[in-house]
Amino acid sequence: MEFWNSLLTEKSWDLLQELQKKPFKFIVIGGWAAYLWTRMHKSKDIDIVIADFKDLQYLKEEYDLKKNEALKKYEIQFGEIDVDIYVAYYSPLALPIPEIKKHTAKVEGITVVSPEVLLILKQGAEADRELSVKGQKDRIDIMALLFFSGINFGMYRQLLQEHRLEHLLPRLRRIIAECREYNYLNLNPLEFKRKKKELLNLLAK
Repeated sequence: MEFWNSLLTEKSWDLLQELQKKPFKFIVIGGWAAYLWTRMHKSKDIDIVIADFKDLQYLKEEYDLKKNEALKKYEIQFGEIDVDIYVAYYSPLALPIPEIKKHTAKVEGITVVSPEVLLILKQGAEADRELSVKGQKDRIDIMALLFFSGINFGMYRQLLQEHRLEHLLPRLRRIIAECREYNYLNLNPLEFKRKKKELLNLLAK
């Protein structure tokens, strides 16, 4: 069961592939990063991190790059698809961009943030838009990461401690406990209940 319209997500995926061929470096975060790690839900929009000013300069020269002062990010619109660009020392993500840059891997040739960092970034986004449709998608991505990406919970806890984000752990337990959307995770109710119980026991240690 797909969360977003499949025609739109296919266009977004094609755009991400095109951007990957351009001469600038970026790290994929957000929904597409969750998809690359879990193969569960494709994304409607593209969220990327730019760590080097020269890469941001390239985007300014090649595209209609707009600065969103309210949300502290840059944006490029490609029809119905938004590319949201987060930059160091400006964008208020749950973890600083220099830290994000330390935890990446290549998946299908695309530089993507690690599952542990992505989980924290997703929690930060979910906290800001808990009651919205995007907040629901964040929670589904969070559950998919927990079930299918092989999260290193020791690293997750260490990052929380280092960046004073320990409050995200009880919130994570609540997201797991309250989640009912097994249909979006391709699980039957019994499998879903068992996996949730295992996770909650693991996080209680």
